[in-house]
Amino acid sequence: MAFGTFLEVDENTRIDLTQFHGLGQTLLVVDDVASQREISCQMLEQLGYHAEAVSSGEAAVDFVKDHQADLLILDMIMGPGIDGQETYERIKKFRAEQKAIIVSGFAETEQIKKTIERGASQYLKKPLMRDELARGIKTVLG
Repeated sequence: MAFGTFLEVDENTRIDLTQFHGLGQTLLVVDDVASQREISCQMLEQLGYHAEAVSSGEAAVDFVKDHQADLLILDMIMGPGIDGQETYERIKKFRAEQKAIIVSGFAETEQIKKTIERGASQYLKKPLMRDELARGIKTVLG
């Protein structure tokens, strides 16, 4: 599936999506659902990013201890183990400037709001749409 060049907002507005392509930055997808990790990584690769994925909050903490991740794509509800909020709080203890986008299949909750207050940049609702994800990442990474 190729990345479209334009997004039709309405009959009079088209956005050039090439401006949202990445430059090979490393993004870490943290999600306990294998299919979500696979789909997210495919979208990120199509957008010009290097995608890595882990299946738990604990694995994300371990990954970030040993590797640089320019941005976390962090699911809020994971099980078993620590959730997205706890994952981000643990990572922030040793990587204070770590950037993250929170994703969840649920409406924005207090947990999501608290994680954003801790420094996560934004919240995207699942299912993730490639164009929305591209704009969100570009907003965070610049």
